[in-house]
Amino acid sequence: MQRYFLYCSYKGSNYHGWQIQPNGISVQEKLTHCLQTVLRCKHLEAVGAGRTDAGVHAEEMVVHFDLEDRLAQSEALVEKLNAFLPPDIAVSKILRVKSDAHARFDALLRRYEYRVTTRKDVFGNEAKLRVKSTIDFKKMNEAAQLLLKVEDFTSFSKLHTDVKTNNCRVSKACWEARGTYDWSFTIEADRFLRNMVRAIVGTLLEVGKGRMSLTDFQQVIEAKDRSRAASSAPAKALFLMEVQYPASIFESEL
Repeated sequence: MQRYFLYCSYKGSNYHGWQIQPNGISVQEKLTHCLQTVLRCKHLEAVGAGRTDAGVHAEEMVVHFDLEDRLAQSEALVEKLNAFLPPDIAVSKILRVKSDAHARFDALLRRYEYRVTTRKDVFGNEAKLRVKSTIDFKKMNEAAQLLLKVEDFTSFSKLHTDVKTNNCRVSKACWEARGTYDWSFTIEADRFLRNMVRAIVGTLLEVGKGRMSLTDFQQVIEAKDRSRAASSAPAKALFLMEVQYPASIFESEL
């Protein structure tokens, strides 16, 4: 049995998240069906690096799948998959990996980006959250730095999940200007909890609006209580940007 990593991107607006579910179309369902059809393997399973919520996008999602026979080449398969997939899902490359490599459990780091704008743009705000120009990004950056010292992110986790621990290691968290009107919040960690990034962004925005002080933000973290944090920021502006793995799990590019 040969295992492969498939790298894809998708616009999440029309999907009920990544994971297959009974009452809505998911990205995983679309991609799995495409792989099964093109490769003529009806039992193939596509396992993602994580779960993105309904409406969340991905610049880079990594998926693993298994085949009994080794693929002869990847470029032709990528073209076939892209021809079969809907316009809002695209495959960029396929790599051969070790048989025990796992898209989710072997990930060393995941990077998310949340995009906001201070300008009303009738053409360009579909995947951005519009905020007031008076918002204090400097103050939000000061609050974001507190996240680097946190281990337990219970205050920013969706309730009643099946994870064993709410501990995460955040290695980067900052707001950066992307031109005159646009800003993005980049956060990197070894793992993320359900709804964690959107809950963090929603709470940071309260700091930026002057409704919460740095002390208040620290107290939210220490409370380990989701009800103390703000409402989650809308899904439409959140992107999974990158998933990193140890080089040792890769065999070679096809």
